[in-house]
Amino acid sequence: MNILVTGGAGFVGSHIVDILIENNHQVTVVDSLITGKKENINPQAKFYQIDIRSNELENIFQQETPEIVYHLAAQAIVPPSIEDPLNDQDVNIGGTINILELMRKYQAKKIIYSSSAAIYGNPVSLPVKEEHPIQPISPYGLSKSAAEQYIKLYFRMYGIDYTILRYANIYGPRQTSDGEGGVISIFIDKLKNNQPLTINGDGRHTRDYIYVGDVAKANLKALQHGSRAVVNISTGIAVSLNELVETLTRAVDEDVEVFYGEKRKGDIVHSSLDPSLSSIFLKWEYEKSLAEGLQITFNTNKKT
Repeated sequence: MNILVTGGAGFVGSHIVDILIENNHQVTVVDSLITGKKENINPQAKFYQIDIRSNELENIFQQETPEIVYHLAAQAIVPPSIEDPLNDQDVNIGGTINILELMRKYQAKKIIYSSSAAIYGNPVSLPVKEEHPIQPISPYGLSKSAAEQYIKLYFRMYGIDYTILRYANIYGPRQTSDGEGGVISIFIDKLKNNQPLTINGDGRHTRDYIYVGDVAKANLKALQHGSRAVVNISTGIAVSLNELVETLTRAVDEDVEVFYGEKRKGDIVHSSLDPSLSSIFLKWEYEKSLAEGLQITFNTNKKT
C-alpha cells in the first residue's frame, strides 16, 4: 500500500514508518525536522523536508498519490502551546486542514490520526474512557481536539475514512526529554551518567506509560481495522513516579539516589486511559510490560 507519514522523522512516527516498511508498504515521509531527526528515518522510505502547512505539500500528494495518511506532525508540547497559542493552532489545526484538503483533492482513502490524552483534561473518572468529557486545560489539548473534529467533518462531507488514536504517555528508544513520557528519557540519561534523579512533588501522581513498539503495532492494525473509530492506546495501568523509579532501577540493575523537588504547576495528579475499545475495534492489546519496555529502552540507548 502507498502510505504517507507526516512527522515520520519523529520519535513515534519513525517507529510507525519502520513497522510499515517491515510489512512491505511503500512509505513516504514528510517532516520539517524542527523536532524530528534525519537519522530516525528508515532508509527505505522516501523523504521530503516540508512543513505540513506549506503549499509545497501538494506536490508530494501529486507525485506520490498516497492511499493512506498517518498524521503525526504536530506542535506536541504543552508549555509552548501556552506561550504561543497562535502557532499551536496554526500547526495542529491549520496543518491538519491542509492535509485533509489534499487528501480530498487527490482521493486518499483514510487518515490515521495521532491524538492525545491531553484532550480530556483533568479526569473526572479513572481509567478515562473515550466518552469522557472533552475539557482540555491547554491550547495543545484544545488544538488536538479541534483537529479530531475536522477529521470527522471531512468524513461526513467527503467520505474520507479515519481512525483516531488517543495516546497515553509513550516511551521508548529515540525519545527526547520533552512531554509527559519524556520523564523516562530524562531518568535513563541520568542513570547512564551516574547522576541522581529528581522527582517533582511527592512522587505519588500517576501516569499510564505505553511502549512505543506497541503504539506502532496499534497503528499498523489501524490500516485494516477501526474504521471511523476513536480509541485510547494505553495499558490502562496507573503508575506513580515512585513506582516508575523502582521499576526502572530494578529493570536496569542500577543503584540510584532520588531527590524530591517542588511540585510542578498545572500538573494533572492522576491519569490513565481505558484501552478496552482498542481491543474491540483494532484487535490490539499492549504486549510489553513496563519493566520489559524500560529495559529495552535503556539497553538501546546505552553508551558503548
